[in-house]
Amino acid sequence: MKAKNNNISSLSLDLDNQWSYMKTHGDEGWQSFPSYLDIVIPRVLNFLKERDIKITFFIVGQDASLEKNHAALKMITDAGHEIGNHSFKHEPWLHLYSEEEVDHELAIAEENIEKATGSRPIGFRGPGFSLSSTVLRVLSRRGYQYDASTFPTFLGPLARAYYFMSSKLSKEEMEKRKELFGKFREGFRPLNPYKWRLMGDLIEIPVTTMPIFKLPIHVSYLLYLAVFSKSLALLYFRFAIALCRLMKVQPSLLLHPLDFMGEEDVPELAFFPAMNQPSYKKVAMVGKVLQILSEHYTIVPMSQHAEEIKKSHSKISSVQPHFYHSATG
Repeated sequence: MKAKNNNISSLSLDLDNQWSYMKTHGDEGWQSFPSYLDIVIPRVLNFLKERDIKITFFIVGQDASLEKNHAALKMITDAGHEIGNHSFKHEPWLHLYSEEEVDHELAIAEENIEKATGSRPIGFRGPGFSLSSTVLRVLSRRGYQYDASTFPTFLGPLARAYYFMSSKLSKEEMEKRKELFGKFREGFRPLNPYKWRLMGDLIEIPVTTMPIFKLPIHVSYLLYLAVFSKSLALLYFRFAIALCRLMKVQPSLLLHPLDFMGEEDVPELAFFPAMNQPSYKKVAMVGKVLQILSEHYTIVPMSQHAEEIKKSHSKISSVQPHFYHSATG
């Protein structure tokens, strides 16, 4: 895919595994770490190769620590894609960790990801968009170039309510997850990348939402809309991209493994939105979304997006790392 201009858009995939969805959902059996990586990774890599696209895969350290996943994970870097750190235990309450706990979480994830893939991550995304000043301090100290954990939308509480209604969580487990997907106030965060004040050169690349309205436009959300009307879902995305161009936002679009999988691949995750659609229909829809994106932007990995942002450093705003939740209060 070739863009018609020099604008760029980054593309990433959070490589959440079957067990991590089950764990967050409160399902039994996650402790044995059931995996679909050997199914989804080749499928995604073939999809990207056909379109000549390189992206960033945010890998969970726990998966990288298991020998059974090494062959599949090594395929990612062998194909020339970037890898990022998605924490070790994939707990969406990372913002509640102490500084020592965060440092250990990142360090052990880095170690295992590098062992499995041959590459050390320089970018991070918190599980469930979990982030705090504590996490940012540790990222800066450990030499990370960018974070990608902010999700500027007003719909976080609605997404959390839907998630809780379909889960099997105890009250204690729900308490841990009470800020999953963020609060309403997250919608006021910037869409364009920025530097975190007092955090060295650490750049924040937000997951893009629709300018002005701050509605989600990541692919999982588009697939959910497509269950009702594929045409309207694509029109919705075209409108969002038009607003991005108008507001001079270079999008950072987010993928998930289940965007490429159906209930026939992993029936245990039938509760997830759009899982009633067969995988071939979902893959075709993802292809149409990326075709629209590539009509206006050159699609690049997150690290290349971060480098381009650094080159235009005079245009980067600086934001105080204020959080509505933090391990340090």
